[in-house]
Amino acid sequence: SQSHYDYGMRAVISVLRAAGAVKLKYPDRDESVLMLISLKDVNLPKFLAPDVPLFNNILSDLFPGVELPEPEYDDMRNSLTIECAKRNLQPTPVFLEKIFQLYEMILVRHGLMIVGYSYGAKTSMWRTLAGALGDLNEKGLLEENKVKVVVINPKSIYMGQLYGQFDPTSHEWQDGVLAKKYRELAVDTSSDRKWVLFDGPVDAIWIENMNTVLDD
Repeated sequence: SQSHYDYGMRAVISVLRAAGAVKLKYPDRDESVLMLISLKDVNLPKFLAPDVPLFNNILSDLFPGVELPEPEYDDMRNSLTIECAKRNLQPTPVFLEKIFQLYEMILVRHGLMIVGYSYGAKTSMWRTLAGALGDLNEKGLLEENKVKVVVINPKSIYMGQLYGQFDPTSHEWQDGVLAKKYRELAVDTSSDRKWVLFDGPVDAIWIENMNTVLDD
């Protein structure tokens, strides 16, 4: 059991949200298949490799005889391969699988974390995905949109400067960098995806505040 495994109500809400989106996409498909797809899409990306077989065994017990169709990633895979070539990256199966998992998580959550060791291709993942989504938008595929990215280093400034703080001298509230960026993106009427990215080491202080901001 890892500390980042979440089995609370927030995880249930994410599964239900994913199931609703899949049901709208495939209204005539068996609901047991749709629920199995949703459970895998939401939970599989956060499991460590040794826990994946255990998770699959639990699902096979819950959904005996249910076989999942192959995901339709052809257009996405082509765009990712093109983007990898632009960035001089190798589109290995593991790299593409992690990008697909990131994409599925983005569809069902409004906030997520990419964790891992240094030089684990975390930055290359989201940059490649952002470029591929822009490529899909230009081609008119998957009803996707371009991506606007705002990158913030949360450890480069104080917490009050990041989230906002009350000024004891003037007795006024001062917005932080995050609030200002949120407001800029909120007034943007374009259909582009907006990603506010905190790029830096995870700290107990700023991540707890972020957990409150992103709470469902």
